[in-house]
Amino acid sequence: MTTAEAQPALDFVRQIVAEDVKANKHAGRVVTRFPPEPNGYLHIGHAKAICLDFGVAQEFGGTCHLRFDDTNPTKEEQKYIDAIKADIRWLGFEWGEHEYYASDYFQQLYDWAVALITEGKAYVDELTAEQIREHRGTLTEPGRESPSRNRSPKENLDLFERMKNGEFPDGSRVLRAKIDMASPNLNMRDPVLYRILHATHPRTGEAWCVYPMYDWAHGQSDSIEGITHSLCTLEFEDHRPLYDWFVEQLGIHHPQQIEFARLNLTYVVMSKRKLLELVEDRHVDGWDDPRMPTLCGLRRRGYTPEAIRNLCAKVGVTKHNSLTDAALLEHTLRDDLNKRSPRVMGVLRPLRVVIENYPEDQVEELEAINNPEDESMGTRTVPFSRVVYIERDDFREDPPRKFFRLAPGKEVRLRYAYFITCTDVVKDENTGEVTELRCTYDPATRGGDSPDGRKVKGTLHWVSASHALSAEVRLYDRLFTVPDPTGDKSGKDYREFLNPDSIEVLTDCKVEPSLGNAQPGDRFQFERLGYFCIDRDSSDGRLVINRTVTLRDSWAKIEQASSKK
Repeated sequence: MTTAEAQPALDFVRQIVAEDVKANKHAGRVVTRFPPEPNGYLHIGHAKAICLDFGVAQEFGGTCHLRFDDTNPTKEEQKYIDAIKADIRWLGFEWGEHEYYASDYFQQLYDWAVALITEGKAYVDELTAEQIREHRGTLTEPGRESPSRNRSPKENLDLFERMKNGEFPDGSRVLRAKIDMASPNLNMRDPVLYRILHATHPRTGEAWCVYPMYDWAHGQSDSIEGITHSLCTLEFEDHRPLYDWFVEQLGIHHPQQIEFARLNLTYVVMSKRKLLELVEDRHVDGWDDPRMPTLCGLRRRGYTPEAIRNLCAKVGVTKHNSLTDAALLEHTLRDDLNKRSPRVMGVLRPLRVVIENYPEDQVEELEAINNPEDESMGTRTVPFSRVVYIERDDFREDPPRKFFRLAPGKEVRLRYAYFITCTDVVKDENTGEVTELRCTYDPATRGGDSPDGRKVKGTLHWVSASHALSAEVRLYDRLFTVPDPTGDKSGKDYREFLNPDSIEVLTDCKVEPSLGNAQPGDRFQFERLGYFCIDRDSSDGRLVINRTVTLRDSWAKIEQASSKK
């Protein structure tokens, strides 16, 4: 963590850990874990858990385990494991030798299940999944016991072994804990521990055809690894009594579970299922689409790990669910990119400008500052010639009041170059569209300053037409039009709030030649336009650039304008 990053406050989780260390609980050890299921890609909500799990371990001189809770072979793939590890490393965290898998503990979990059956605390049930849901009851009505609940331990042991040996088809039987069908906590109403799945597991192959449920594997895996502080999001608070019951019945190490509020961000959805729907229905171009809240999508868009870590530090760790404004993430990103990003010039919607009194064959190399926030980044040279491109929006034939850019008869400064004055406008004879400007320049204003003290209010960026590189630029915006697409009170499906303008592709952009050597992932600021990065679609002869974020929060202005209509 760099000194420029926000330092995490001593939140309630860190206070608990600090008190435990002071009291020499667990012999002063601090062992946390980040336990993703390898059935999808990580999103920014996971980033908060990663920063907390790994951050707490670092701050208290402990260790953080990376454990893949791979208990469902029908949904898990190696590509997800690889992607999760890449995302965690990108965020700046390492786990060293502490990489574990719940599948490593399948035999121990099975043996513990046998122990519960032997003690009459678990039984094999033939009810279907739907029947189990019906028997479970509701928040106001107790559940009903299964007809199989009072079968003898001997019968259950035989049936469970036969389940393991593959004698029964998928879904025909499950193993359930025998706890309390009248408990006010539905998680305690004889939860399912094992189901039959004749599927190939990415790590264990065909060795098993019964697989532990997440709730059975999770707490015991923590116990096996000697986790001291099991940090979970609030949705697991109601599961804690169940996890406690399991480890108490087994008489094994009891990790301390502490729940915290997850990170929820406006204008995105965080559900794995909904993100998968967006990908499968082709609303986005894959999991790493730069509009997605996935870490791989944010990385492709040009976000920095420092900005995401800063967001997590600013949001803090509380017990209260809330919705964090995406503008806060964008603010932390701009703050980080402003300090580190080199400046370059690019023109997104080019308008040709001919400087008529500039020598036709002359080319000058003008000095430009790479980053005014960091002098150590030095300067570069940019070529200047008789024909340049400026932004089409930087010219108005009939300018409104207080328009300080280029207009007929008006003088402006070209950044690092000269003062120019518009003398003529060339239009398409058929459409009337402005196709070219004719201008003159003042040779005495080289570098952008006038020796006679003459002032101009407008400064424009530009690129030399004969030296410019062509580029495709993708302008990304927010994926949804409302802050909470899944919680909107209108009752509409979240997909009805997809932003039709979340991407605009410009195919005839012009950029300065220094970007000719840029590599995918390189970040920079287009002066006056925003922060951008080179996309992975770039290849020899093709330059593809993503807009990471605008220079200012233009979305807030759009919302304010819309609310006044």
